[in-house]
Amino acid sequence: MIFDRLAIGADHRGFWLKKTLAEHFQSVGYEVEDCGVSNDCEAVDYPDYANKVAEKVLTLKKCFGILVCHSGIGMNIAANRHKGIRAVLLIGEEMMRLAREHNDANVICFGSGFIGPEIAIYISEIFTTTEFKDSRHKTRIDKLDQSCSFPVKHD
Repeated sequence: MIFDRLAIGADHRGFWLKKTLAEHFQSVGYEVEDCGVSNDCEAVDYPDYANKVAEKVLTLKKCFGILVCHSGIGMNIAANRHKGIRAVLLIGEEMMRLAREHNDANVICFGSGFIGPEIAIYISEIFTTTEFKDSRHKTRIDKLDQSCSFPVKHD
């Protein structure tokens, strides 16, 4: 098994899809680390939950992450700010397979406003069963992890 743990998090707009995905993965034997949010009643800031999931993925063995917000975009941006995280925002089977095979993606981001639970589960299952083909792609992944960060300018 490539992964046996899932760290999952969402903001208030992604709560219900997160809940469904967490229940699914728990039912098929994954250890699920729920990093919040615990309800959909109060607006929260997505970076807080992206940071929690990224930390778990980076520190726990055989752990992948799922992040959910309304569009998936904010979570994707926030997660990818962590060195070693390769988060992807995908809606299709072939893209998910390539994200694992070529990019060794370790976090999936979903937009709850754009994808339903059945497709999200299906795509996630592809993610968890697709091996990274490290041949020529490993060099590229290493370059991502060695990238320097540039200061952010605010005008």
